[in-house]
Amino acid sequence: MNAQELHIISTGKQPIEKFVEIASNIQDYVDYFYLREKQMSASQLYKAVTLLHEKKIPLSKIIINDRVDVAWAMKVFGVQLAFHSLDVRVVKQAFPEIRVGSSIHSFDEAEAAFHNGANYAIYGHIFETNSKRGLAPKGVEELQKITMNIKLPIIAIGGITPSNSQLVLNAGAQGIAVMSGVLEAENPIQSAKEYARSLGKEI
Repeated sequence: MNAQELHIISTGKQPIEKFVEIASNIQDYVDYFYLREKQMSASQLYKAVTLLHEKKIPLSKIIINDRVDVAWAMKVFGVQLAFHSLDVRVVKQAFPEIRVGSSIHSFDEAEAAFHNGANYAIYGHIFETNSKRGLAPKGVEELQKITMNIKLPIIAIGGITPSNSQLVLNAGAQGIAVMSGVLEAENPIQSAKEYARSLGKEI
């Protein structure tokens, strides 16, 4: 079985130094790290990328949420856009070489992301999760509908554990995105290894 991708997204609640420390310890098992730090200025994000890079995390493994300017200036892998961000099409027209991910929550949004030129999308939340209390999870059926009908790589997010990750892979996801499951785990290294194994990676 080909290994699928493991994406780790910062929680926005940890000191950035803590995130960098964990990232440096688990990077052998992780494909991409996202800086999802809504409270940070462009200057602070620049420094965060610098800290990650100083810990030997390649720029090609770093994705910045929302801030296209910082992503472009730092030459990281790409930018992740949410509903409040610039439109995918606008970003692709202005920065045709930048890789753009789109955060989506429905089939229609997946279709729009594809037609607007997104390189991939993060879809969820798949299962129940404390970060989305009161909101019904999407489940794997809609995920499978998206992956079967739209030629857009999909990364699944939301309540995914090593024990249920195979369900989203069977539904066609190219990988999974995890936040607290690794970053707030008692042993982040062990947790990252368990996720990586569940995705078919050799540890």
